[in-house]
Amino acid sequence: MSIFLNENSKVIVQGMTGSEGSKHTQRMLASGTAIVGGVNPRKAGTTVDFDGASVPVFGGVAEAMKETGADVSVIFVPPPFAKAAVIEAVDAGIGLAVVITEGIPVHDSTYFWAHAQGSSTRIIGPNCPGLISPGRSNAGIIPANITQEGRIGLVSKSGTLTYQMMYELRDIGFSTAIGIGGDPVIGTTHIDALQAFQEDPETEAIVMIGEIGGDAEERAADYIKANVTKPVVGYVAGFTAPEGKTMGHAGAIVSGSAGTAQAKKEALEAAGVRVGKTPSETARLMREIVGG
Repeated sequence: MSIFLNENSKVIVQGMTGSEGSKHTQRMLASGTAIVGGVNPRKAGTTVDFDGASVPVFGGVAEAMKETGADVSVIFVPPPFAKAAVIEAVDAGIGLAVVITEGIPVHDSTYFWAHAQGSSTRIIGPNCPGLISPGRSNAGIIPANITQEGRIGLVSKSGTLTYQMMYELRDIGFSTAIGIGGDPVIGTTHIDALQAFQEDPETEAIVMIGEIGGDAEERAADYIKANVTKPVVGYVAGFTAPEGKTMGHAGAIVSGSAGTAQAKKEALEAAGVRVGKTPSETARLMREIVGG
C-alpha cells in the first residue's frame, strides 16, 4: 500500500513546458510515473517529447482530466500565477494537487487553501518536494533512485532532510515519503499524513521530521498520543538555531519558548515519540524499531 499516490495515479503537470517543469517531468517519467499530459494554455494542442515519450499539452486542467482521466496535478507554475493554477485544479476537481512552487505569497496560499476547503482536492505544499511511493509513482522533485519500496512512512517539512532520511533508511525502504513544505500555510499537514499512515496496513512505522517555528509539531504530538498506535520517531530541525534569527523556511519563526526545537522535542517525547538529535540518530532509532 501507499498513501495519496500509487501505481494507478495518472499525473498531469501544470507548467510542464517551463524549464523546471520540463526537467522534472523527464525525471518523473524516468522513475515510472504515469504522466499523461501537461497544461499550458498558450501551447495547447502540441506535444512534448521526453526520450521517446510523447506527452500532450492541454489548454486547461478540466480538459486534461476529461481527455486522460488524470487524478493528480504537479504544479510548477511561477509564483505570480500559482494561485490561479491551484484554483483551476481545485475547480476541475482533481484529487491531488502537488504545489512545488517556492515563493508564493502567503495571502495567495491562504486564498487557495480556503478555496479548497470542502472540495475533492487534497493540496500538498506549497514550497515542497512533493511525494513518492517508491517503485509506484513519484509526483514532484524527490530523487527516485535513493531508496526503495518498503515499510516506513515519512512526513517532513524539509525537502533535503526528506532525501537524507530516505537515503539513510534505503535498505528498509518506504511505503510513501511526503514533503509537506515549510511555509506558514500549507495544505496537507503532519496530522493528515500521520492519520493516513496509521490507516495504511503496509506502513509499519513512521518518521516525522519537523522544524522550529509554529506549533504544528506540538499539535501532531497531541494527535499521536490520542490516535497513532504505530511507532513514530521524530527529528526537529533547528536545535542549533540562534535565538531571534530568522531561519530558512518562511514558517520557521520562533516566539519566546513556543516553536523552539526543545519545546517540540519535549512535546513529541511526551507522546511516546523517540526523537533524534540528528537525522542519522533518528534513522538509527528507526532501525531499532523495524530491524535492519
